[in-house]
Amino acid sequence: MILNRVDQILLDFSFREISGFKRFLIEFWFFGIKQARACLFAGLFFIALFLVPRDGFLGIYRYDLLLIIALLIQIFMFVFRLESKDEVKAICVFHLLGFILEVFKVSIGSWSYTDFAYTKILGVPLFSGFMYAAVGSYIVQCYRLFDLKVYHYPPQILAVFTSALIYINFFTHHYVGDFRYYIMAFILGLYARTFVCFTPLDIVRKMPLILAFILIGFFIWFAENICTFFEIYSYPNQLGAWDKVSFGKWNSWSLLVVLTFTITVFLKDIKKRVFVAVVS
Repeated sequence: MILNRVDQILLDFSFREISGFKRFLIEFWFFGIKQARACLFAGLFFIALFLVPRDGFLGIYRYDLLLIIALLIQIFMFVFRLESKDEVKAICVFHLLGFILEVFKVSIGSWSYTDFAYTKILGVPLFSGFMYAAVGSYIVQCYRLFDLKVYHYPPQILAVFTSALIYINFFTHHYVGDFRYYIMAFILGLYARTFVCFTPLDIVRKMPLILAFILIGFFIWFAENICTFFEIYSYPNQLGAWDKVSFGKWNSWSLLVVLTFTITVFLKDIKKRVFVAVVS
């Protein structure tokens, strides 16, 4: 709501007539504002990850307190209409898929949550699913705030099939070989012509969708380094002393972004079909 009002004020001042470097600065500024707004859930949640003491607070263990905070943030955003009911449902899907993956990865020792918590299931604290939900929340918010339009999107069945392979490979590569690079090569071909249009202010811009996947994956990888530094969770090589997360995790996160984006598009497509069916 606030962003829309600000945009209208700028349009009233005829900013369309501004060009060159000044235009770049103005659009970049509002691009940053909308990005910050899209990251609201992720930003507030990750601030909590860093600020909550490892020993907990007021007798509440850290992981338990993080779950409470995540739920409060989610309720706040829904009550104040920063997220719609459909967006909350989508985020719940991301949370569930992420938590299932966490349970598996922790069970085989890929990483661990070393602190005690009452809200741990099979060694995984319930708040962990919100780290995946944060990615989903960001993409869902970007769709609305930037009025995203996707062009030359691949056939839905291929996109969903590819995402299923991505998710399955996260599990099976421990047993039958890692096929992520084959999947990545297929994704490059599948999305080669796909681009996304977005509106930072008043002019529509576009970029290759694959580039968006890579950039978002990088920032998640960067955030993961901070999380492991604060010992929210730890990889085996970080138990003695902190070390940066492997660059190989960057492509894993980018693949997760592909999966998350596909789910978002798929759910929006289902909603559109239902709407058309009801109207008809």
